Amino acid sequence: MRTLLVANRGEIAARVIRTAHRLGMLTVAVYSDADADLPFVADADFAVRIGPPPPAESYLNREAVLAAAAETGADAIHPGYGFLSENADFAEEVMASGLLWVGPPPTAMRAMSDKIDARNTMAAAGVPVAPGSADPVDSVAAALAEAEQIGYPVMIKASAGGGGIGMARAHDAEELRGAYDTARTRAERFFSHPALLVEKYVANARHIEVQILGLADGTVVALGERDCSVQRRHQKVAEESPSPAVGEGLRERLAEIAVAAGEAVGYRNAGTVELLLDVATGEVWFLEMNTRLQVEHPVTEMVTGLDLVEEQLRIAQGLEPTFGSVPPAPSGHALEMRVYAEDPVKFLPRPGAITRWEEPSGEYVRVDAGYRAGVKVTPFYDPLLAKLVVWGATREQMLARGRAAVAEFHLEGPKNNLPFFAELLADEAFVAGDYTTSIIDRMRA
Repeated sequence: MRTLLVANRGEIAARVIRTAHRLGMLTVAVYSDADADLPFVADADFAVRIGPPPPAESYLNREAVLAAAAETGADAIHPGYGFLSENADFAEEVMASGLLWVGPPPTAMRAMSDKIDARNTMAAAGVPVAPGSADPVDSVAAALAEAEQIGYPVMIKASAGGGGIGMARAHDAEELRGAYDTARTRAERFFSHPALLVEKYVANARHIEVQILGLADGTVVALGERDCSVQRRHQKVAEESPSPAVGEGLRERLAEIAVAAGEAVGYRNAGTVELLLDVATGEVWFLEMNTRLQVEHPVTEMVTGLDLVEEQLRIAQGLEPTFGSVPPAPSGHALEMRVYAEDPVKFLPRPGAITRWEEPSGEYVRVDAGYRAGVKVTPFYDPLLAKLVVWGATREQMLARGRAAVAEFHLEGPKNNLPFFAELLADEAFVAGDYTTSIIDRMRA
C-alpha cells in the first residue's frame, strides 16, 4: 500500500492521515466546498474537491470519491466513520476498482446493517438479544401487539437506523401510538427504509461496547470494553474504559459475546459490538454491531497502546497485527469527551466562526481535532470539533487530568459543550462511576 485515500472529513480524516504518514504512505484528502479550509485538507499530500457542501453531492457521492482515487493513483481507501463507511455497495465498488478496502467484508456489513436481521443472526449464534421483534412491525396494531407480548416500557426503532435517529420510548399504548408515527417518518426520511422494530426498554441500563478486530487469518479478538452511557438523544457524548460497572467475570463474558458476534458474520478489520447491561439484573443484551472504526476508538488506544488505524491497514493488506497472536491487556483508565459546537444546556448545534482555539497539552492528554482558529463550523455536517482524551493509572487520576484538560481547552466563537464536561466531571454519580444512560437527563432535570 503506497497511497491511501481517506473518504471522510474533519477529525477522523486528520487522524487517519496522521497514522498513514507515520507508516510512510502518501495520502489523499477529498473535500467539499464547505471544508476547503479545514486542517485535514492541508495535512494530506494530495487534495481533491468532490462537490458542493450537501453530503449527497460530496462525501456520499461514490462516483466522485472513486474518480478522486483514480486521479491521484490511490491504491486503498479508508472510509473513517459515518458517510460511506458502512455502505456495502461502495465497498464492493472499491474492490472492483482494484483498490484495497480498509474495512470489513461487504457480507458482514450487510448482515449487520438491518437491526432486525442483525438480531436474528445474533440469536442464531447464541448471542443474547433483548426481547423484541423478529420481523418488522408494519402497523400500529402490530407494534401494540408486540409491546403487549414484551411488556412495557419498550423502544421502537428504525431497523436501518443509527446514531439514535428513529428511536422513541413508550411506557404505554398511548405513547406507542404516537411514537410509531414519529419513528416511521424519520426512518423513511433519513434511511429511505420504513421498517421498524419493537424492543424491550431497560430503564436502568449501561451502554457497554466491546472493540473487536477480525484478523487476516480469520481470528476475532476482543480489546476490552468501553462504557458509553453518557448520552443525549441516544447519542454518545463521553466514553470511558474500562467500565466502572464491569467486574472481571462480566468482562470475560462481554469479550466472549463480542467474539461470538464477530465470528457469526466472518468479521474482518475493526468493529464494535454494542451491548446493553441491565444494572438491576446483570443481564446483557446485544444492541448492534458497528462495522467500522468508532468515534471513540482513542479510548481503547489509550489503554492498550495500539494504533487501531495501523491495525486496520495491516489487516486490509493480509498482514499479521502488530501484537502477534495475543492482544495486549488494557492498562489504566481512559476517558474521551466529544467536543461539539453546540449549546451546553440544550445540546443544539451552534455553527459559527472559530476565533480562538488553544488545546490542552501534557502527558497522557490527547486531542484529535478537526478544526483550528480562523475556520468556520458550517451547518452541513455533524458539529463534532474534536475529541479530548485523557489517561490515568487510576480512575481518580484520569478524572483529575480530565478536569485540568477541560479547563485548559480555550475555544471561542461558536457555543460549545466544554462547560458541560466541567459539570460532568464534578457530578457525584459520575465521579463515583455509578451512572446510567439517564445521567444527562438527571443532570438537566
